[in-house]
Amino acid sequence: MIEIKKHIPNTLTCANLLCGCFGILNVFDGNLEIASYLMCIALVCDWFDGFVARLLHVTSPIGKELDSLADMVSFGALPAFIMLHLIEGSCDGFCTTGLFGFHKPYIALSLAVFSALRLARFNVDTRQSDSFIGVPTPANGLVVAALPLIAIYQPEYKSIFINYNVLIIYSIVMSYLLVAELPLFALKFKDFGWKSNQIKYIFLILSILLIILLKFVAVPIIILMYIVLSIIQNMVQKKES
Repeated sequence: MIEIKKHIPNTLTCANLLCGCFGILNVFDGNLEIASYLMCIALVCDWFDGFVARLLHVTSPIGKELDSLADMVSFGALPAFIMLHLIEGSCDGFCTTGLFGFHKPYIALSLAVFSALRLARFNVDTRQSDSFIGVPTPANGLVVAALPLIAIYQPEYKSIFINYNVLIIYSIVMSYLLVAELPLFALKFKDFGWKSNQIKYIFLILSILLIILLKFVAVPIIILMYIVLSIIQNMVQKKES
Protein backbone atom coordinates (compact mmCIF):
# COMPACT_ATOMS: atom_id res chain seq x y z
CA MET A 1 0.00 0.00 0.00
CA ILE A 2 2.88 2.38 0.82
CA GLU A 3 4.44 1.70 -2.59
CA ILE A 4 1.15 2.47 -4.35
CA LYS A 5 0.60 5.62 -2.29
CA LYS A 6 3.93 7.19 -3.19
CA HIS A 7 3.22 6.84 -6.92
CA ILE A 8 -0.18 8.60 -6.86
CA PRO A 9 1.20 12.19 -7.19
CA ASN A 10 3.52 11.18 -10.04
CA THR A 11 0.61 9.45 -11.78
CA LEU A 12 -1.33 12.73 -11.66
CA THR A 13 1.73 14.55 -13.01
CA CYS A 14 1.93 12.06 -15.89
CA ALA A 15 -1.78 12.66 -16.55
CA ASN A 16 -0.94 16.38 -16.79
CA LEU A 17 1.81 15.51 -19.30
CA LEU A 18 -0.50 13.31 -21.38
CA CYS A 19 -3.10 16.09 -21.54
CA GLY A 20 -0.41 18.40 -22.89
CA CYS A 21 0.66 15.83 -25.50
CA PHE A 22 -2.90 15.18 -26.67
CA GLY A 23 -3.51 18.93 -26.64
CA ILE A 24 -0.63 19.50 -29.07
CA LEU A 25 -1.98 16.75 -31.34
CA ASN A 26 -5.37 18.48 -31.39
CA VAL A 27 -3.75 21.82 -32.27
CA PHE A 28 -2.11 20.17 -35.28
CA ASP A 29 -5.55 18.81 -36.24
CA GLY A 30 -7.09 22.28 -35.85
CA ASN A 31 -9.18 21.30 -32.80
CA LEU A 32 -8.29 24.27 -30.61
CA GLU A 33 -11.39 23.89 -28.44
CA ILE A 34 -10.39 20.37 -27.39
CA ALA A 35 -6.79 21.52 -26.91
CA SER A 36 -8.02 24.27 -24.56
CA TYR A 37 -10.11 21.87 -22.51
CA LEU A 38 -7.18 19.45 -22.28
CA MET A 39 -5.02 22.27 -20.94
CA CYS A 40 -7.65 22.96 -18.28
CA ILE A 41 -7.66 19.27 -17.29
CA ALA A 42 -3.85 19.41 -17.15
CA LEU A 43 -4.14 22.39 -14.79
CA VAL A 44 -6.43 20.40 -12.47
CA CYS A 45 -3.96 17.49 -12.47
CA ASP A 46 -1.11 19.92 -11.82
CA TRP A 47 -2.89 21.33 -8.77
CA PHE A 48 -3.88 17.95 -7.39
CA ASP A 49 -0.46 16.31 -7.75
CA GLY A 50 1.09 18.79 -5.32
CA PHE A 51 -1.95 18.70 -3.02
CA VAL A 52 -1.96 14.89 -2.89
CA ALA A 53 1.82 14.74 -2.40
CA ARG A 54 1.56 17.00 0.65
CA LEU A 55 -1.51 15.18 1.94
CA LEU A 56 0.17 11.75 1.71
CA HIS A 57 3.62 13.07 2.75
CA VAL A 58 5.26 11.51 -0.30
CA THR A 59 7.10 14.45 -1.85
CA SER A 60 10.35 13.61 -3.64
CA PRO A 61 13.01 15.34 -5.77
CA ILE A 62 12.01 13.29 -8.82
CA GLY A 63 8.40 14.42 -8.38
CA LYS A 64 9.49 18.07 -8.51
CA GLU A 65 11.51 17.52 -11.68
CA LEU A 66 8.75 15.49 -13.31
CA ASP A 67 6.24 18.24 -12.48
CA SER A 68 8.36 20.85 -14.27
CA LEU A 69 8.81 18.61 -17.32
CA ALA A 70 5.05 18.02 -17.52
CA ASP A 71 4.36 21.74 -17.07
CA MET A 72 6.77 22.53 -19.89
CA VAL A 73 4.62 20.48 -22.28
CA SER A 74 1.17 21.45 -20.97
CA PHE A 75 1.80 25.12 -20.09
CA GLY A 76 4.82 25.90 -22.28
CA ALA A 77 4.69 24.08 -25.61
CA LEU A 78 0.90 23.65 -25.85
CA PRO A 79 0.06 27.37 -25.29
CA ALA A 80 2.80 28.34 -27.77
CA PHE A 81 1.33 26.13 -30.50
CA ILE A 82 -2.22 27.34 -29.78
CA MET A 83 -0.99 30.94 -29.98
CA LEU A 84 0.88 30.24 -33.23
CA HIS A 85 -2.29 28.77 -34.74
CA LEU A 86 -4.37 31.74 -33.58
CA ILE A 87 -1.91 34.32 -34.93
CA GLU A 88 -1.70 32.62 -38.32
CA GLY A 89 -5.49 32.39 -38.44
CA SER A 90 -5.93 36.05 -37.49
CA CYS A 91 -3.95 37.35 -40.46
CA ASP A 92 -6.05 35.46 -43.04
CA GLY A 93 -3.04 33.76 -44.58
CA PHE A 94 -1.21 37.04 -45.23
CA CYS A 95 1.09 37.18 -42.23
CA THR A 96 3.76 39.82 -42.61
CA THR A 97 7.43 38.96 -42.44
CA GLY A 98 9.96 40.72 -40.29
CA LEU A 99 13.72 41.18 -40.44
CA PHE A 100 15.46 38.74 -42.82
CA GLY A 101 12.09 37.28 -43.84
CA PHE A 102 11.26 36.04 -40.32
CA HIS A 103 7.70 34.66 -40.18
CA LYS A 104 6.21 36.92 -37.49
CA PRO A 105 3.72 34.37 -36.07
CA TYR A 106 6.75 32.35 -34.92
CA ILE A 107 7.06 34.96 -32.17
CA ALA A 108 4.45 32.84 -30.39
CA LEU A 109 7.09 30.16 -29.86
CA SER A 110 8.87 32.53 -27.47
CA LEU A 111 6.18 31.50 -24.96
CA ALA A 112 7.64 27.97 -24.99
CA VAL A 113 11.23 29.20 -24.66
CA PHE A 114 10.54 31.58 -21.78
CA SER A 115 8.29 29.03 -20.07
CA ALA A 116 11.28 26.65 -20.03
CA LEU A 117 13.44 29.39 -18.50
CA ARG A 118 10.71 30.18 -15.97
CA LEU A 119 10.37 26.54 -14.87
CA ALA A 120 14.13 25.99 -14.68
CA ARG A 121 14.54 29.09 -12.52
CA PHE A 122 11.65 28.03 -10.29
CA ASN A 123 13.39 24.73 -9.50
CA VAL A 124 16.54 26.43 -8.23
CA ASP A 125 15.12 29.67 -6.79
CA THR A 126 14.61 29.34 -3.02
CA ARG A 127 12.67 32.62 -2.93
CA GLN A 128 9.62 31.02 -4.53
CA SER A 129 8.42 28.78 -1.71
CA ASP A 130 5.53 31.05 -0.59
CA SER A 131 5.28 33.38 -3.58
CA PHE A 132 6.29 33.58 -7.23
CA ILE A 133 8.92 35.58 -9.09
CA GLY A 134 7.51 36.12 -12.57
CA VAL A 135 4.16 34.98 -13.91
CA PRO A 136 3.58 31.22 -13.34
CA THR A 137 3.35 29.18 -16.55
CA PRO A 138 -0.20 27.90 -15.75
CA ALA A 139 -1.41 31.52 -15.62
CA ASN A 140 -0.21 32.11 -19.18
CA GLY A 141 -1.68 28.74 -20.16
CA LEU A 142 -5.09 29.73 -18.84
CA VAL A 143 -5.13 32.95 -20.85
CA VAL A 144 -4.16 31.18 -24.06
CA ALA A 145 -6.64 28.36 -23.42
CA ALA A 146 -9.43 30.91 -22.99
CA LEU A 147 -8.84 32.53 -26.40
CA PRO A 148 -10.29 29.76 -28.64
CA LEU A 149 -13.22 29.41 -26.23
CA ILE A 150 -13.90 33.16 -26.45
CA ALA A 151 -13.88 32.90 -30.26
CA ILE A 152 -16.36 30.00 -30.19
CA TYR A 153 -18.73 30.87 -27.33
CA GLN A 154 -18.41 34.68 -27.13
CA PRO A 155 -17.81 35.73 -30.75
CA GLU A 156 -18.80 39.31 -29.98
CA TYR A 157 -15.39 39.67 -28.28
CA LYS A 158 -13.43 37.85 -30.97
CA SER A 159 -12.24 40.98 -32.77
CA ILE A 160 -10.77 42.30 -29.51
CA PHE A 161 -8.87 39.21 -28.39
CA ILE A 162 -8.23 37.24 -31.59
CA ASN A 163 -6.48 40.14 -33.21
CA TYR A 164 -3.14 39.78 -35.02
CA ASN A 165 -1.42 42.73 -33.33
CA VAL A 166 -2.90 41.98 -29.91
CA LEU A 167 -1.73 38.36 -30.05
CA ILE A 168 1.78 39.33 -31.19
CA ILE A 169 2.10 41.94 -28.44
CA TYR A 170 0.72 39.51 -25.85
CA SER A 171 3.29 36.87 -26.83
CA ILE A 172 6.16 39.34 -26.43
CA VAL A 173 4.93 40.91 -23.17
CA MET A 174 4.02 37.60 -21.51
CA SER A 175 7.36 36.06 -22.52
CA TYR A 176 9.03 38.86 -20.59
CA LEU A 177 6.67 38.59 -17.60
CA LEU A 178 7.36 34.87 -17.26
CA VAL A 179 10.97 35.58 -16.30
CA ALA A 180 10.67 39.12 -14.91
CA GLU A 181 11.87 39.89 -11.39
CA LEU A 182 8.29 40.59 -10.43
CA PRO A 183 7.09 39.21 -7.06
CA LEU A 184 3.56 37.76 -7.29
CA PHE A 185 1.49 36.36 -4.46
CA ALA A 186 0.64 32.65 -4.39
CA LEU A 187 -2.77 31.34 -3.42
CA LYS A 188 -1.39 29.45 -0.43
CA PHE A 189 -3.04 29.94 2.95
CA LYS A 190 -1.08 29.45 6.19
CA ASP A 191 -4.20 30.60 8.01
CA PHE A 192 -7.59 31.92 6.93
CA GLY A 193 -7.55 35.29 8.70
CA TRP A 194 -8.64 38.34 6.72
CA LYS A 195 -5.71 40.57 7.66
CA SER A 196 -2.94 38.20 6.54
CA ASN A 197 -4.80 37.12 3.39
CA GLN A 198 -6.63 40.30 2.42
CA ILE A 199 -5.21 40.55 -1.11
CA LYS A 200 -5.94 36.88 -1.78
CA TYR A 201 -9.56 37.13 -0.66
CA ILE A 202 -10.10 40.27 -2.74
CA PHE A 203 -8.61 38.49 -5.75
CA LEU A 204 -10.77 35.38 -5.30
CA ILE A 205 -14.00 37.35 -4.78
CA LEU A 206 -13.39 39.56 -7.81
CA SER A 207 -12.40 36.54 -9.91
CA ILE A 208 -15.64 34.71 -9.10
CA LEU A 209 -17.69 37.80 -9.93
CA LEU A 210 -15.86 38.29 -13.23
CA ILE A 211 -16.37 34.65 -14.26
CA ILE A 212 -20.10 34.89 -13.50
CA LEU A 213 -20.45 38.10 -15.48
CA LEU A 214 -18.01 37.57 -18.37
CA LYS A 215 -17.42 33.79 -18.58
CA PHE A 216 -14.32 33.02 -20.70
CA VAL A 217 -13.54 36.70 -21.29
CA ALA A 218 -12.95 36.95 -17.55
CA VAL A 219 -9.80 34.79 -17.72
CA PRO A 220 -7.36 37.29 -19.31
CA ILE A 221 -8.83 40.04 -17.12
CA ILE A 222 -8.29 37.91 -13.99
CA ILE A 223 -4.64 37.25 -14.85
CA LEU A 224 -4.10 40.98 -15.49
CA MET A 225 -5.79 41.72 -12.16
CA TYR A 226 -3.52 39.16 -10.48
CA ILE A 227 -0.44 40.99 -11.73
CA VAL A 228 -1.80 44.44 -10.80
CA LEU A 229 -2.85 43.34 -7.28
CA SER A 230 0.58 41.78 -6.74
CA ILE A 231 2.26 45.06 -7.73
CA ILE A 232 -0.03 46.97 -5.34
CA GLN A 233 0.77 44.51 -2.55
CA ASN A 234 4.50 44.93 -3.18
CA MET A 235 4.20 48.72 -3.02
CA VAL A 236 2.24 48.57 0.24
CA GLN A 237 4.75 46.17 1.81
CA LYS A 238 7.66 48.43 0.80
CA LYS A 239 5.96 51.45 2.40
CA GLU A 240 5.26 49.52 5.60
CA SER A 241 8.86 48.36 5.80
